[in-house]
Amino acid sequence: MFILFSVFYILIAAAMIVLILMQRGAGAEAGSGFGGGASATVFGARGSSSFMTRATAVLATLFFLLSLGMGIYLGRTGNPQPAADLGVMSGVTTPAAPANNAPVAPAASDVPSAPAATAPAANNDVPAPKQEATQAPAEPAKK
Repeated sequence: MFILFSVFYILIAAAMIVLILMQRGAGAEAGSGFGGGASATVFGARGSSSFMTRATAVLATLFFLLSLGMGIYLGRTGNPQPAADLGVMSGVTTPAAPANNAPVAPAASDVPSAPAATAPAANNDVPAPKQEATQAPAEPAKK
């Protein structure tokens, strides 16, 4: 039953996409509204709805109701597929953790490792003040 609803759901979505793409947008007549002396507003009412507008509204309502119904159904019953069917991931195993909690050596990589950082100074250590280099004053250039 769920498969039938899923197929129907996809067909409704495809039909909605086709109907929406076939319709002219409201902006198509926007240019004539400014200089054509139209009495309606630029994006105003179009009068009676066309067949495609009504069909799109009906399909959108069906799409919404099917989405809501399938969401409620799956929320109550869970996943209808068997749990053992994992597809491609069925052969994947999880690696075992080391028994003695020893640190695991990183795998070899082409990426160079960062240089080793120096040990941080203790909180009470004060760095030595920088000594400025004393230079003899430069003699003025003679011409």
